[in-house]
Amino acid sequence: MLHIPNILTAEQLNIVKEILNQANWLDGKITAGEQSEQVKNNQQLDELDVYAVKAREIILKALGANGLFFSHALPKKIFPPMFNLYTQHKNSFGNHIDNSVRTSKQGMWVRTDLSCTLFISNPKEYEGGELVIEDTLQSTTIKLNAGDLILYPSSFVHRVEPVTKGSRMASFFWVESMVQSLEQRQVLFDMDMALRNLRDANSSTDSQELIQLTGCYHNLLRMWAQP
Repeated sequence: MLHIPNILTAEQLNIVKEILNQANWLDGKITAGEQSEQVKNNQQLDELDVYAVKAREIILKALGANGLFFSHALPKKIFPPMFNLYTQHKNSFGNHIDNSVRTSKQGMWVRTDLSCTLFISNPKEYEGGELVIEDTLQSTTIKLNAGDLILYPSSFVHRVEPVTKGSRMASFFWVESMVQSLEQRQVLFDMDMALRNLRDANSSTDSQELIQLTGCYHNLLRMWAQP
């Protein structure tokens, strides 16, 4: 899992909120699979809703400009970001695993390697609504600041706890990575972060060791990537 703060700037966040506050929210079951339909109780925007399209453009632009997102996800495809809303009446999503392949209304097929939640509501605006992600060892409870993003393997069981007060708005989407293996992506991410730290600490940009290590990173990516 990776928490990336401030994917959206304060200005971008305000624009997205203004757009979504004008939208027509529908029953979230419109995109649920057979299993998740039984536990899904929220509201959602239609993928082709004009307001969803406008807000999506801002989010995709922000993702494209974020180096940490690229380094961790190594995105080959990004499913068009969607939007959900949890309130006191439509307020939870029980334990489920995301479908292995998603298809958009525009005909894009995406293998879901990573699931992403971008928080749009400030945590002070609602009570409950925590995202709970379970891996083989532990459960992690997540409630981030507005504009922050959490990425996690789509194979993990997860849920959204009931919202008991206020409303929780978020964007959610999936990434098909150029590197399908979780273990290989982790190795590449760790190497990239270490290289960034070494560059920051080393005043010499032509250090032979840095050049060699950078070459190792790109050779591994060349070996594992399926662009």
